[in-house]
Amino acid sequence: MEEEIDQRIRVIQSEYLDFLDDEEDQGIYQKKVKSMIEDERRRLLVNINDLRRKNPTRAQALLTNAFEECIAFQRALKEYVSSVDSNFAFNQDEFFVAFEGSFGNKHVTPRSLTSRYLGNIICLEGIVTKCSLVRPKVVKSVHYCPATGKQVMRRYTDLTSFEAFPSSSVYPTKDDDGNVLETEYGLSVYKDHQTITVQEMPEKAPAGQLPRSVEIICDNDLVDLCKPGDRIQIVGNYRCLPSKQGGFTAGTFRTILIANHIAHLTKEATMCVTREDIINCRKLAKKRNIFELLSHSLAPSIHGHAYIKKAILCLLLGGVEKVLPNGTRLRGDINVLLIGDPSVAKSQLLRYVLCTAPRAIPTTGRGSSGVGLTAAVTTDQETGERHLEAATGIQAKLNARCSVLAAANPVYGKYDQYKTPMENIGLQVLAYVATEVET
Repeated sequence: MEEEIDQRIRVIQSEYLDFLDDEEDQGIYQKKVKSMIEDERRRLLVNINDLRRKNPTRAQALLTNAFEECIAFQRALKEYVSSVDSNFAFNQDEFFVAFEGSFGNKHVTPRSLTSRYLGNIICLEGIVTKCSLVRPKVVKSVHYCPATGKQVMRRYTDLTSFEAFPSSSVYPTKDDDGNVLETEYGLSVYKDHQTITVQEMPEKAPAGQLPRSVEIICDNDLVDLCKPGDRIQIVGNYRCLPSKQGGFTAGTFRTILIANHIAHLTKEATMCVTREDIINCRKLAKKRNIFELLSHSLAPSIHGHAYIKKAILCLLLGGVEKVLPNGTRLRGDINVLLIGDPSVAKSQLLRYVLCTAPRAIPTTGRGSSGVGLTAAVTTDQETGERHLEAATGIQAKLNARCSVLAAANPVYGKYDQYKTPMENIGLQVLAYVATEVET
């Protein structure tokens, strides 16, 4: 059985080698491999669209059968690197392949990640909520026997390795004849290992439901590429592990994603300001009625609400900065609370601001309680370490000051002009508590 698998992997490996050796084609990956060698890196980023154009069969098999395909691709990469620079390939134990491009229906979120994707290469987007410490994991141990003068070497793999063929985790202390072995730590090989948790983005989570998470395994150069609060896109192999409670016999499984590429996503829109835009802005700045003009431009499809639009405009542009006698600076943040009868365009004003401000974060009463706009001290079940965990689903660092635009209906369903604003709003305590939590 193993011979058949090795034979099949060698055939697949030759096809991936033809893909990498593209000197007669465009020479894209020939240049990438040379650049990888010059930078002394071991991970090659491959666009799956290029593989789909040159070898569609291998591209389809790579997405659905990640085990054999990734092993064959990594072996082909090492063989190709050996032909380019044999010394660099000899000094490296293994090489890795990362993927990017179009993944079709395998572009998922933590909520849409189901059992149908097990064993597949998928592309996942979400927010990092928890990162473990970076720890060394043994890959190869070398032992010396003083009695015989021989060396013993052992390699270690587990279910979080791309090979998916677990080896014995028993650390050898004696050889087959019972002689004591001494570990040669300087000759042993280790790799960096980190576990992160990625949660679905709050704007994509259904209202009133808790956001779902998935555990990510990062090894080697992928560790410490992200921190809690980052929006990332991860490409990796989706795999199931035995449950800690009862293993496979209990019928329950623990799923993880073994990452091979991590890319950061930014919510901020890339602003392209042309020369004409600068000229128009300077012309507008000279007008005396600039405040009226800008307020009329805010949500122009909504009639009226002139004072409300001016207040929202001030919120977007910022208030007056205050400098206290002792030198303390207070940023001029303006908070707006819209209270009014139903169907008077409160939500539409919020929606316009959401589409205008690139860093705006929307949330609702149900969404806030589900996402949890807090940070908590938690204990890791595996290591017992305590650390701050971002329960925000948005970011791990909560700024002490920010502008808030909120809207709500009056407590009586309709605004009662004979009652005070406090009675219409119905909040027991109108207080703003500012905290700063940083992981």
